Amino acid sequence: MIDPTAASVVPTTDPSTYLPAQPISGDLTDQLLQTDFWTDDMVAGAGIPIVDVPFVSVGGGIGSFVTVDYLRIAGVPTSQMRVLSTLDFPWQTYEYLTRVSQVPRPERIRSDSASRPDNIWGFPSYGFAEGVRKFDLKVLWGLFSEPIFADYYTPKAGNVFEQLERESKRIAYDEMLVKGLVRIVRRRYGGGYFTILTPPEGASATKRVAFRSQYVHVAVGYPGLKFLPELQRYRTENNDYRHIVNAYEAHEHVYERLVQTPSTVLVRGGGIVASRILQRLMDDREKFGAQTRIVHLFRTYINGTNDGYGNESDQRPGGGRTRITMRRRGGDGWAYQGFNYPKSVWGGQLKAQVRQLEGEQRAELYKRMGGTNTPWRKSWQRQMNQGRREGWYTCLVGTVDEMRPSGERILNQVRTAQGVVPLEVDFVIDCTGLEADIAEHRLLKDLLEHGGASRNPVGRLNVDRTFELIGAQSGGGVMYASGATTLGGYFPGVDTFLGLQVAAQEIYGDLQRRGFCKRIGPVRSTLQWWKWLAGSAP
Repeated sequence: MIDPTAASVVPTTDPSTYLPAQPISGDLTDQLLQTDFWTDDMVAGAGIPIVDVPFVSVGGGIGSFVTVDYLRIAGVPTSQMRVLSTLDFPWQTYEYLTRVSQVPRPERIRSDSASRPDNIWGFPSYGFAEGVRKFDLKVLWGLFSEPIFADYYTPKAGNVFEQLERESKRIAYDEMLVKGLVRIVRRRYGGGYFTILTPPEGASATKRVAFRSQYVHVAVGYPGLKFLPELQRYRTENNDYRHIVNAYEAHEHVYERLVQTPSTVLVRGGGIVASRILQRLMDDREKFGAQTRIVHLFRTYINGTNDGYGNESDQRPGGGRTRITMRRRGGDGWAYQGFNYPKSVWGGQLKAQVRQLEGEQRAELYKRMGGTNTPWRKSWQRQMNQGRREGWYTCLVGTVDEMRPSGERILNQVRTAQGVVPLEVDFVIDCTGLEADIAEHRLLKDLLEHGGASRNPVGRLNVDRTFELIGAQSGGGVMYASGATTLGGYFPGVDTFLGLQVAAQEIYGDLQRRGFCKRIGPVRSTLQWWKWLAGSAP
């Protein structure tokens, strides 16, 4: 519980000098909103009920899930943790995003065989379990021979969700889940934090509920989508949200129309999402006889080995050379890479290297090992080659200067190296993957303005090597953050299954040193793995 005497980081202002709270309302007052450190009396004076629990995780997605999973295995009972979320189950958002970006449950996601968010040990891996369960020698051979003689094994989305559901029941996740929206986490005078939850209408006698805790974990995922300026301008000016869509929006109506009516679609982007959208369009041509013409717009066209900048030479921006081990395959506009990052970011030389870098050096390495890329897959390579031969799949390289209506169609003025090319299409599917700034998320903005948080070299939340949010300490209380909002920190690959587990492991280790949970040593780990295998509670 919170140590009221802890004061390694406390405000200098005497709380007795605060102005009296506004009339009791059970809601946030101006005084609370304008104050960085809250006292118990300030919260009680606003009529907001206080719930005491040592550990609070905000978000409720897979980042929250793998963290409380680690802590449950480390002996923390469900009564000592709460997950505050608008989600009904941890994989809800991820399943939605995979489905709308054309990776439904029967399809395979881009994830390593051993990256199991339901299994901290990674064994048996998804591939090994699938091969043994179905006695599928092709799967087992693929695991043995990847990536030389076979494509990387990746699990089916449905299997991932089923295993997450199994583990969720095993650790009694629902006992820790509290539904509602969190927009504010403030430091508590004397140590710890207040996390303010807005429960669903009718679920509470007051508009807000305060969770008073010593530890807070923030895992809210991506702050949001951001459209390219010309796309957003066209959508708002013409009130057209059906013909200009983002790949991460629900847009099944586009495919239904394309099957029914011969049309032209412009696909923008060169990453994994663009490859999945193209495969769906091409599958519909094969399965349903759609007469869709596809124009693929690349901003940067890759036609050989390249680095994270998209450069095809060995010279990188700002001077210096990219090591041959830092280069990836490329061709026909695409940069090819099995996973989001080179595998060594999760446990090899790149992980060790990034852990030692600061400032611009770290940001530079992120750019070199990042960049837009996609796995090389035989099936859609065959489809693209067929489309090029038959003329219904063509590519352009450039940017769009302007978009405007042209009757029932959309006229795009595409600036290429040869000049401006007018292009009329029926639909535009944006796969550029732009992400909103973290300050556009209300909770993250509040942490930056009132919670002591700061930005790392690439503009996300600044965390240390244990994923503690730098600057947000409150007495003996600690705030952690993991997931996409921490990209650019001392550990790369944070927005992946294995990355979330590495973050959870670091957080667990720090909490264990602070005495919050037990150590997962060899004996405990072995016993807990057998419990996991049997499906019994930790």
